Amino acid sequence: MVMLFPWHSFFAFLGGAVSIGVLIWVLARKRILEKEQGASEKIRYIKAEAILEAKAEQLHALQDFEREKITIQKKYSNLDASITKREFELKEALKEFQIQKHSLEDKLLEVNRLEAELNRKKNNLENLRTLYRRRLVQVAHINEAEACRKLKEEVATECKEEVKAIRQEILKHSFEDTEKEACRIMVDTMQRLSSVPSSNMSAALIKLSNDDIKGRLIGKEGRNIRSFESETGTTLLIDETPGTVLVSSFDPVRREVARLALESLVQDGRIHPASIEETVQKTRVRIEQEILLHGEKTVARLNLKNISHEVMSLLGKLYFRLSNNQNTLEHSIEVAYLCSMLASELGLDPNIAKRCGLFHDIGKAIECDCEGSHAYAAAQLLKRYGEDPRVVNAVEASHQEVPSESIYAELLKIADRLSATRPGARSDSMDGYVQRIKSLEEIAQSFEGIEDVYAIQAGREIRVIVSPDSYRTYEAQILAGKIRQRIEAELSFPGKIKVVVIREQRFVDTAQ
Repeated sequence: MVMLFPWHSFFAFLGGAVSIGVLIWVLARKRILEKEQGASEKIRYIKAEAILEAKAEQLHALQDFEREKITIQKKYSNLDASITKREFELKEALKEFQIQKHSLEDKLLEVNRLEAELNRKKNNLENLRTLYRRRLVQVAHINEAEACRKLKEEVATECKEEVKAIRQEILKHSFEDTEKEACRIMVDTMQRLSSVPSSNMSAALIKLSNDDIKGRLIGKEGRNIRSFESETGTTLLIDETPGTVLVSSFDPVRREVARLALESLVQDGRIHPASIEETVQKTRVRIEQEILLHGEKTVARLNLKNISHEVMSLLGKLYFRLSNNQNTLEHSIEVAYLCSMLASELGLDPNIAKRCGLFHDIGKAIECDCEGSHAYAAAQLLKRYGEDPRVVNAVEASHQEVPSESIYAELLKIADRLSATRPGARSDSMDGYVQRIKSLEEIAQSFEGIEDVYAIQAGREIRVIVSPDSYRTYEAQILAGKIRQRIEAELSFPGKIKVVVIREQRFVDTAQ
């Protein structure tokens, strides 16, 4: 029996296999498409991130560029300002240089003109000499003596320059010897003087036993204090300070009269207008006698003669007057001694020198109705009483107001300077010293552009440091003059005060 092949099973199997293959292919294709799509998305994401990173880097680079640009702009703007300022300063300096250059050129032209004029006159002089010699040769009738005289005159003219040089050399050595001798004389004189000027001030502060006396000093409706001030010409200050009253007056003699009269009234206890008038009159007579006594003692101490009563009275008034804490009468006596010793060393009249020193400040005691400075007033007074003209001129020239006519005037200036500046002569109180230092610094600091101010050398020198941007060199010099003028106008001080203005630039850098 023949077996038939199962084609239908084969075809069924083949159809199933094909279906499975198609399905596998479809699934594989789908998977491939999904992979391709995922890869594309990842590529797009990577590209986007790369673009963002590139943009971020570009933004950072742009920000860094902007910061660097701003820094460079600031730096160059400062440089531009500095260059502009420097150009302005250079232009100003160039202008000043041009001015100085023109001035020097004008002076050079003037020198050239003078030199040409001098050469012309020199040539004329040579021509005249030649002509003069020819005339001497031609003139035969002159005698031998006349010819010798003319020849000597001509030789003297030719040797004039040589003689002039020799004379200058001699004067130079003479000046050096004179200066050494002057120093020796001044040192010897200062060593011989051992007096110390008194610095006691007439007290204006009156001590009271109890405060009830203040009411009695004032009196009913103030009649006692008004009467006291009217009689003495002073001001009586009564405040809440316990146990004291103050007498104020610019006139030291009036202040002393008021002080003694007030002490007498307080001690007596009877205080009314009548007793005030009587006490003040008695005290004034007592002070006048004391003033005259001081003048007589001074004249006797210096062994001087022919001094009028009024002059002695004015000398006595100097006892109550102070100048920079130095008693004026003792200062005058000291200057008189110094003048006398200097004059003796130089072989001059010591009595004339002594009178110059004693009278040089007497004008400070003359009443204010006399016009002019105290030196001028003293000179007029001494001239009126027939004083020696050398003494009158020395007193009037003691402050360089008139020229000196004799050596005594210069001796007086030296002695006055020695007495006023020697150590201890004018001792300032601590409060006065501090106030002067403070006033000096305040005056300097009142100007613009001042960085620091230092008062040194016990107030004898003030150093002012200015900003170099605020002042140029010549402006700093002008500032020193302005500070000096303010000090002279606003402060009272002995001696001299040196003003130093410092203008400098400092450039500092640190290496690490």
